[in-house]
Amino acid sequence: MNQKRRDDNPWRAAGLVGVMGIDMAICILLGYFLGDWLGGTRGWIVGGILFGLAAGILSCVILLKRVLGGSDG
Repeated sequence: MNQKRRDDNPWRAAGLVGVMGIDMAICILLGYFLGDWLGGTRGWIVGGILFGLAAGILSCVILLKRVLGGSDG
């Protein structure tokens, strides 16, 4: 009666964390290049990095919702 669920795989969790890290890094780098392309001044670059950070967080939230299947627990 003590069967493992499909979500209990530690390799799946490690892969998910790795993908989230890569996703955040790519979004922040794209934000940096966007700020550099828009103006190249310190303000534009910092704004681009913050935009990339926000996009990365949103992307990770969407990824987690999709992987967890919308379950609450």
